[in-house]
Amino acid sequence: MTTIIGELITLMLMAFALGMDAFSIGIGMGMFQLRLKQIFYIGLVVGVFHVWMPMLGMMTGKFLSETFGDFAGYAGGLLLIILGIQMFMSSFKEEETTLISPVGFGLVLFALSVSLDSFSVGLTLGIFGARTAVALFCFGIAATVLTWAGLLIGRKFQGVLGTYSEALGGSILFAFGIKLLLPL
Repeated sequence: MTTIIGELITLMLMAFALGMDAFSIGIGMGMFQLRLKQIFYIGLVVGVFHVWMPMLGMMTGKFLSETFGDFAGYAGGLLLIILGIQMFMSSFKEEETTLISPVGFGLVLFALSVSLDSFSVGLTLGIFGARTAVALFCFGIAATVLTWAGLLIGRKFQGVLGTYSEALGGSILFAFGIKLLLPL
């Protein structure tokens, strides 16, 4: 029972870290002064992408784990570390202006761009044999809620928290990568 609770907490923290990307970009998108109906729809689309991308990653990760064994486990840990560092470093870049409007094809591009890292995390989780349904549920809910929160906060505060939220998410992924590499 303790193992299941530990895995659930780990998955929720990872989902939170992955959702921080959508949150921080959502803050910027919130400056478009979107209607609440649009915010609701954008959050749902991002949540769906945060279910499909890690699912594809988990299926690939399970295949790699069965094919390459322990090597795949080390590769998964390194992947999380690299992803965490990249996310942390990108949070300190100059403010990026987006030309993508969060409607139609622009919404698909937005959802895809913030969910690409969840494919990598799904790959790692597939290698380590995480519970697929629980992971996908956590990722989808966290991404949806954090996207809504980012869009609403961006609508109100015009980008105060963006940098710090992405740095926090990168730090969490980096820590989990270290944890996977070090036998505790």
